Amino acid sequence: MNRLHGAIPEDLFHAPSLETLHLYANVLTGPVPESIARAPSLVELRLFANSLNGTLPADLGRNTPLVCLDISDNAISGEIPPGICDRGELEELLMLDNMLSGRIPDALGRCRRLRRVRLSNNRLAGDVPDAVWGLPHMSLLELNDNHLTGQIFPVIAGAANLSKLVLSNNRLTGAIPAEIGSLSKLYELSAGGNMLSGPLPSSLGGLAELGRLVLRNNSLSGQLLRGIQSWKKLSELNLAENGFTGSIPPELGDLPVLNYLDLSGNELSGEVPVQLENLKLNQFNVSNNQLHGPLPPQYATEAYRSSFLGNPELCGEIAGLCGGDSQGRSKHQSGLAWMMRSIFIFAAAILVAGVAWFYWRYRTFNRSKLRADRSKWTLTSFHKLSFSEYEILDCLDEDNVIGSGASGKVYKAVLSNGEVVAVKKLWSAAAAKKNGGGEGSGSAADDSFEAEVRTLGKIRHKNIVKLWCCCAHKECKLLVYEYMPNGSLGDVLHSIKAGLLDWGTRYKIALDAAEGLSYLHHDCVPAIVHRDVKSNNILLDAELSARVADFGVAKVVEAKSMSVIAGSCGYIAPEYAYTLRVNEKSDTYSFGVVLLELVTGKPPVDPEFGEKDLVKWVRGTLEQKQGVEHVLDSRLDMRFKEEMVRVLQIGLLCASSLPINRPAMRRVVKMLQEVRAEGGRPRVDKDGKLSPYYYEDAEGGEVHHAS
Repeated sequence: MNRLHGAIPEDLFHAPSLETLHLYANVLTGPVPESIARAPSLVELRLFANSLNGTLPADLGRNTPLVCLDISDNAISGEIPPGICDRGELEELLMLDNMLSGRIPDALGRCRRLRRVRLSNNRLAGDVPDAVWGLPHMSLLELNDNHLTGQIFPVIAGAANLSKLVLSNNRLTGAIPAEIGSLSKLYELSAGGNMLSGPLPSSLGGLAELGRLVLRNNSLSGQLLRGIQSWKKLSELNLAENGFTGSIPPELGDLPVLNYLDLSGNELSGEVPVQLENLKLNQFNVSNNQLHGPLPPQYATEAYRSSFLGNPELCGEIAGLCGGDSQGRSKHQSGLAWMMRSIFIFAAAILVAGVAWFYWRYRTFNRSKLRADRSKWTLTSFHKLSFSEYEILDCLDEDNVIGSGASGKVYKAVLSNGEVVAVKKLWSAAAAKKNGGGEGSGSAADDSFEAEVRTLGKIRHKNIVKLWCCCAHKECKLLVYEYMPNGSLGDVLHSIKAGLLDWGTRYKIALDAAEGLSYLHHDCVPAIVHRDVKSNNILLDAELSARVADFGVAKVVEAKSMSVIAGSCGYIAPEYAYTLRVNEKSDTYSFGVVLLELVTGKPPVDPEFGEKDLVKWVRGTLEQKQGVEHVLDSRLDMRFKEEMVRVLQIGLLCASSLPINRPAMRRVVKMLQEVRAEGGRPRVDKDGKLSPYYYEDAEGGEVHHAS
C-alpha cells in the first residue's frame, strides 16, 4: 500500500516468472492491461481498493494458472470472462463492489477448487448456474445486491464445506430447499429481499453451527420452526416481512446467545411467550402481527413500545396497546385506579425523600471524613501540577464515579482550570492494626506503597497512562491519572460502540498496547510485570490511541485488599494454576487474548464457547473448520483479511500454553510492525490454515522456528 497513482504498465506482466502481484489499496486508474491474460506463471493477483475501470481481458484465465483473483472495490464493468477458470486452479474469485454485468459464466460451475466467491454489489443478472450451488470446497458464496434470478437448487447439498451463503437483495424465487439443512458447517444464511416462497424446511432446525438466519422481506409462509434446540450459536434471527402464521415458538427463549430477533410484518397469532424473557436482546420486534393477550412483564414498558405496535389485541401498559387505552374503562375503575396511583405516588415520594436525606448525610459524612485534618494528606507529584490535593478531594463525589474494581473506585474529576483527570481511590488496611497486624506493619505497608508509587511515577511512555501524582492518607490513597475520554477498549469493543473500531483502528490499538507493555518489560529497571493485562485495562484517548493502565497496581495495593488471583477470568496464563507466580510471559499470554478479542470481536469468556475460553474456542474452531473465516469479526472489512490473519496468528502465539513458546513483548512489537511492513510477512497457506511463525526462546533470546 504505497498510494501508487496512474495506470498499471502493460509490460508489467511480460516477466515469465511473475507469480504474485499485490497492487491493492492504491490510487491506480485505467483498465486492467490485456497482457495480464498472457502471464504464464501468474498465480495470485490482488488489485482491490483502487479506481480501475474498463472491462477485464476477455481471455483472462485461459493462459494463466490463477489461484486467487481479487479486483474488489473498483469501477470495473462488463462481463466476467467466461474462461476465468479454464486452467482449473482457481480457489478465490473476489469481484465485489464493481459494475460487472451479464450472467455468471456456466464454466464457473466446473471450477471444482473454488473456496471463496464474492460477487456482491454488482449488476449481474440471470440465473445462477446450477453447478455453482454444489461446489464441494466452497466455504463462502456471496452474491447479494445484484439482479440474479432463478432458484436455489437441491444440488447445494454437495457444498459440504459451505459456511456463509449470502444472497440478499436479488430476485430469487422458489422454495428454500430442504438440502440446505445438510450443510453442517453453515454459519450464515442471508437471503432477505428476494421472492422466496413456501415454508421453512424443518431440516434448518438441525444446523448446530448456524449463527445468522436472515430471510426478511420474502414471501415465505407456514409456521415458524419448532425443534430448534440445536441453534445454540444463533445470534440473529430476522424473518420480518413475510407471511408466517401460527404462534411464536417458546423454544426461542432457550437460545443462549440470541440477541437480535425480528418477526415483524407477518401474520403470527397467539401470545408473546413468557420464555422470551430469558433472552438478552439488543433488537426485538414483533410489531404488525395478530398477537393477543398480555405482554410478559419484562417487555411491558414504554421502552419496548415500537416492538409491539400493530397488534390490536395485544395488551400491556403501553400507549397504543389495548391495556394502555383507558377509554374503555368504567368510571369506577378509572376512579379506583386514580386513587391507587395517588397513594402510590405519595408513598414513593416519602420513600425517595427519606433515601435522599440518608444518602446526603452519608456523602456529607464521607466528604468530611476525607477532608478532616487536611494537613495529614501527603502529596507526591511526578509532573508539574496545576492543581492541589484539596481540589482533588472536592471531586470525590459518588456522582463522579466512572468505574470500580477489586482495588478501588475511579472518579472523573473536572478541575477549576477545566482540566480533567481520573482519580483512583485505594482504601488502605487502616494502619494494618484493624486487620490483625502489628504496630509496625501499617508503617511497612505505607513505605512499600510509597516506594512502588515512586517507581510507577518515573515511567514516561506515550502508550502508558500518565500518573500525575499520588495523595496518601492513613484512611486511603489516591492515584491521579490523565483522563481517557473514550474509556476502555473492552467497553468499546463489546458494545454498540464497536462500529468506531474499524480494522485500521484495531491494528493501531494492538501496536500501541504492545509498545506500552514492551516498555514495562524491557526498558524499566527493574522490569515491571503488569499482572492484569486485559481489554478493560487498555484505555483509549480522544483519537482512539491506546494507553496501558493499572500496571503495577497488584504490587501497589496491600495484599489484603487484592484477590488471590493475579489476573482476570479468561486472561490468566495456564501455568498460574500450579505455580501461583506471574512474570513477563504471563503478561504476554494475556496480551495474546487481547489480540484475539480485537480480531474476533468476542469477549474472553462467553456462553457461546461453552466451557472453553476465547483461546480454546479459536484453536478448536480453526482445527474443525480448516480456515479462519469462522473466527474473524464479520463487522470488519475483509479487504484486510490478510492482516487480520497475521494478527490472529500472533495472538495465538502469545497465548501458547507453554511459556517458552511465547515471544517477548519486544518481539511481539516487531511482529506487529511487520504486519504492515514491506516483505518479511508470514505466509498464509492457500487453504486458509495458519502457517508457522517464530518465537523467542525464554532463556536464550535466540529465534527459533515454531513447528
